[in-house]
Amino acid sequence: MPVSLDGLLRRERALFLQSHPLSAAAYREAGRHLFGGVPMTWMNKTAGGFPLYLDGAHGARVTDIDGHEYVDLCLGDTGAMAGHSPEPVVAAVRRRFGEQGGATVMLPTTDAARVGAELSRRFGLPLWSFSLTATDANRWAIRLARAVTGRPKILVNSYCYHGSVDEVLLVVDPSGRAVSREGNVGAPVDPVLTSRVVEFNDLGALARELSHGDVAAVLMEPALTNIGIVLPEPGYLDGVRALTREHGTLLIIDETHTFSAGPGGCTAAWNLDPDVLTIGKAIGGGVPSGGYGLSAGLAARIEALEGLDLVDMGGVGGTLAGNALSVAAMRATLEEVLTDEAFARMHALAARFADGVQDVITRYALPWSITTLGARAEYRFTPSPPRTGGESHAASDPALDDYLHLYLANRGILLTPFHNMALMCPATTEADVDLHHEIFEAAAAELSR
Repeated sequence: MPVSLDGLLRRERALFLQSHPLSAAAYREAGRHLFGGVPMTWMNKTAGGFPLYLDGAHGARVTDIDGHEYVDLCLGDTGAMAGHSPEPVVAAVRRRFGEQGGATVMLPTTDAARVGAELSRRFGLPLWSFSLTATDANRWAIRLARAVTGRPKILVNSYCYHGSVDEVLLVVDPSGRAVSREGNVGAPVDPVLTSRVVEFNDLGALARELSHGDVAAVLMEPALTNIGIVLPEPGYLDGVRALTREHGTLLIIDETHTFSAGPGGCTAAWNLDPDVLTIGKAIGGGVPSGGYGLSAGLAARIEALEGLDLVDMGGVGGTLAGNALSVAAMRATLEEVLTDEAFARMHALAARFADGVQDVITRYALPWSITTLGARAEYRFTPSPPRTGGESHAASDPALDDYLHLYLANRGILLTPFHNMALMCPATTEADVDLHHEIFEAAAAELSR
C-alpha cells in the first residue's frame, strides 16, 4: 500500500531522533536556562522537533555533535555565502583580533575605506556607512529617508523580509487590505499606521499608494526571497523607479539576500539606480556586519539638513557598528573570497542544481517549480513560479516542507529551514549538487508511489 505523507513524515522524524541523540540531549539540557531552549527563538524552526547542534563547519560542510557530516546548502540563510570559515577571513580576523589587537575601540581603521571603495565599485553608490546587521542598516536608512523627505510612511511589499524592522511587518490580506503580519510580536504601534504595503509586481497598486504623498521611501528587495524566490516581471523595476521619482519618494533596495545575483547583486546585474542600498550577512564572511550605501545626491541632501544629529543620540548608528574586526572580515570577504570569479562558478553550480531538480520534477510529474537567482535556487509547490508574495505564501505546505527537509537532513543535506532554498558558496562542488539530486529524487519517488 502507498505510504501517506503523514506516514513518511513520522518515519523521518523517528529516524532523526534515533540518529541524533546528543543533539536531542543538548536541546533538553538547554531548556533549563535558554528561553525556548535555544540561543535565539528562530532556531526552533526545525522539522525534527529539535535543532542539530554544531560541532564544526568548514567550506560547504557542517558537522554536528553526533558526528554526522552534511553538505550545507543552507549556508546560514545567506550569512555564510562565502562558505564557513574561509581562510582569508580567518587570517584577517586572527590578525586583527590577535596579532594587531583591538576589535572595538571606537576608532576607524584604514580597512573601512577599502571596503567602502569595493562596495562602490560593485553597487555603484559612492558613499557607505556600516552596521552589524542588515536590519539595522534598514532601520537607519528609514530614519534618513524620513528626515530628508519630511514624510512619515514607508512602503514595502507584502511578505517581504527586511529583518525585524517594525515598519515592514505587514501584508496585504486576501481582501486587499493592509494588515499587521500574523504573529507580529509586541509591535509598538500597528504597522498599518507607519507603513503602506502592496504586492510585488503590482505597479498599479504602487502608484495608488504613492499618490497619497506621505511615503518617504519604498523599501524593497529587487526579487523577493524569504517567501520563496519571486522574480520581477519585465519592466517592473523600471516602473518602480519611475513612480518613486514621480512622487518624490526615495528608493531603498535591500540586497542582503539578492546579493546572490552577482558581485554587485541585482543592482549591478539589472542596472538599477537606488537612492540607498542596504546589505548584510554575506559581506562579512560569517562575522556580523552590514551597511548602507548612499547616492551622492541623497548624501548631499542629508548633509545640508540643519539640526540633524548624526554623531551622538540621533538614532543612526551603534557603538559596535563599523568595528575593526567586522570591517577586517568584510575586506577579506569582498577582496579575496566572494570575487567576480567565485560568483561565476557559483552561478554555474546553481544552474546545475536547478536543471537537476527540474528533471526530477518532470520525470515524476510533480506540480512544483524551481526558480534561480544567481547562486540561489528554490523549489516551490506550484506548477509555475508565484508572481507575488501572497501567491507564494498561499503555496506553502508545512508538512511537505518538513518531509523534504528531514529526508535530506537524514541523508546528509541541509536546506534553509524556513524554505526550500539551496545556496552555492565558493567551496560547493558539482558532487555536492549531484548528491542533493540523488537524495531529492529518492524523496520524490517515495511521494509518487
